[in-house]
Amino acid sequence: MNEKIVEIEGLTRIFKKTRAVDGLHLIIETGELFGLVGPDGAGKTTTLRLLAGLLNISEGTAALMGFDLNNQPDSIKPYVGYMAQQFSLYGELSALENLLFFAELFDVSSKDLEERTERLLEFAGLLPFKNRRAAHLSGGMQKKLALACTLIHEPEILLLDEPTTGVDPVSRREFWNILTELHLRGTTIIVSTPYMDEADRCSRVGLMYAGKLIECDTPHNIRKKIDSEIIEVWPVNWQKALDKVMELENIKEVQTYGETLHILVDSGERQLPEIKRSLKKAGIEVRSIRVAPVHMEQAFISLIRRIDA
Repeated sequence: MNEKIVEIEGLTRIFKKTRAVDGLHLIIETGELFGLVGPDGAGKTTTLRLLAGLLNISEGTAALMGFDLNNQPDSIKPYVGYMAQQFSLYGELSALENLLFFAELFDVSSKDLEERTERLLEFAGLLPFKNRRAAHLSGGMQKKLALACTLIHEPEILLLDEPTTGVDPVSRREFWNILTELHLRGTTIIVSTPYMDEADRCSRVGLMYAGKLIECDTPHNIRKKIDSEIIEVWPVNWQKALDKVMELENIKEVQTYGETLHILVDSGERQLPEIKRSLKKAGIEVRSIRVAPVHMEQAFISLIRRIDA
């Protein structure tokens, strides 16, 4: 049975009159890849900064590896690797020099230094670029170097705050391949992300909204919570199609994605022909219409709408 490595009870952080994190209850087990997912302002960054011991707790408790963050915030530092959204790499230093700097910062012993730096540079795919200045690395390479610097003291828990924001899709995939390998090696990873496809890579996901944890489960179970099927429609005139669909009976919800409509219904197989006939009768041309799988993004939007309703 896995051990509890993070235990949170009623965790709250108040900035003036704003409850940035509001009564979080959460347990994370050793070796989990846990995703904190939600829009900007949901409280993800504040939660990670609280867990890293960088902010004082307003209310509630949080413990990492048995250390109480209310009373022992500095005790967790050797065991935690925290990567902020804007990680402070030194642009004038090379990739290797940045690693050496953070190794010194975390008191990595001289006997471990060479082996760790070479291994991390190779692990991050940066060995051919180890002498290149950090400022001259691509955005994706800088993110991987930042992760390598975070790993230099071999932390047991990784706290990563939107680590792939602003990088290209190929670099995002490469970064997540590295995280998956770390996860398979047994590292506990808590990563925040606004990207729902990244949430699908996690063992469990916590959906945050307005400072609260509104759902916490496996990606599979969260998708099942909307209890609907999706009909995906790509019409020529999406506004006219949206207006028409909203008039139909037995439509649970309609979400727009660019010029595509995602219609939540009880039965895709049964209701697709009905929707198709209604659009055709209204003279609305459709490029494609199909029953589509439910993704995390549709589930998240639907769950938020239930709260706001």
